[in-house]
Amino acid sequence: MSFNTFGHLFRVTTFGESHGPALGCVIDGCPPRIPLTAADIQRDLDRRRPGQSRYTTQRQEPDTVRILSGVFADAAGGQEMTTGTPIALLIDNVDQRSKDYSAIRDKYRPGHAGYTYDVKYGLHDYRGGGRASARETAARVAAGAVARKVVPGLVVRAALVQIGPHRIDRANWDWAEVGRNPFFCPDARAAAQFAGYLDGVRKAGSSIGAVIEVVAENVPAGLGAPVYGKLDADIAAAFMGINAVKGVEIGDGFAVAQLSGEDNADEMRMGNDGRPRFLSNHAGGILGGISTGQPVVARFAVKPTSSILSARRTVDRTGRETEIVTTGRHDPCVGIRAVPVGEAMLACVLADHYLRHRGQVGEAPRWPRAASQDQ
Repeated sequence: MSFNTFGHLFRVTTFGESHGPALGCVIDGCPPRIPLTAADIQRDLDRRRPGQSRYTTQRQEPDTVRILSGVFADAAGGQEMTTGTPIALLIDNVDQRSKDYSAIRDKYRPGHAGYTYDVKYGLHDYRGGGRASARETAARVAAGAVARKVVPGLVVRAALVQIGPHRIDRANWDWAEVGRNPFFCPDARAAAQFAGYLDGVRKAGSSIGAVIEVVAENVPAGLGAPVYGKLDADIAAAFMGINAVKGVEIGDGFAVAQLSGEDNADEMRMGNDGRPRFLSNHAGGILGGISTGQPVVARFAVKPTSSILSARRTVDRTGRETEIVTTGRHDPCVGIRAVPVGEAMLACVLADHYLRHRGQVGEAPRWPRAASQDQ
């Protein structure tokens, strides 16, 4: 199976399956002398970890990470730092229950990748979906924790802004609230509504989709390239590479189709710090594929989990028509645990583009420019 690596200079290769002995990643291209301990990574993994509420799968995985290579204790202070060599991270699987899938081993779950994997590779890992499982994203979250340290001052946060038909009220947005409820929701009232709604979904043995918004602050201006290395294109590709993601928006996204040129334009004035100040951010912090210095804002939509208790029509590996009912432990809304995954993927893209920019341009060109001699 190819294409398990993403990034150009900050490169991440993930490995492992949902029901294998372990999963993990190898990070290549991380600069040296960045402080890094397992605790730095564990904080993010703990937020993605399953079994923390009744609204997620009850699979009990501690997701304890081990750093196998790429760090060394600084001789002067004894602090663990990156060495500039590949960083290998390993997360053991300890609570697999492959027998939960034995009854459907030869059947394809509608909405799941089992059929397409079988058509492509001639193999069908029925144990939770193998590489197609959301379990694989633990490795990405681990990589994202390292990526956050590459761009100086970078802050990447995400929140769940919609479950099914229910959306947050943006007037109530409070980042502090994200850590106070099991949904990573920035609106306390919406979180209470999500709880009741998702209880009904869960008790019915069904599932529902969600929308996650990711915001990166302190992004330097100038990251990205005008044509085939657009920052927003790479963000979209990174989000679309997350299991179960079916749509991505940058800035106002599809809503810009309803705006006039006057409404959509992010007007500019000069700030007191001598830098341009944008009066709005419809573009999501990216113009022409290059970051503006504003917050980078993106959203992605996650489809409902394909494992549900309702009988669904399908076919099996021999081509016979049949029905399928999926039992076991599953997320009624996989979008909840996708929040830290979205943060990680955006952090990886920004780290990669930061290193690419630094390699090509070095120090940022002086701005503002002198008046043109042609004027």
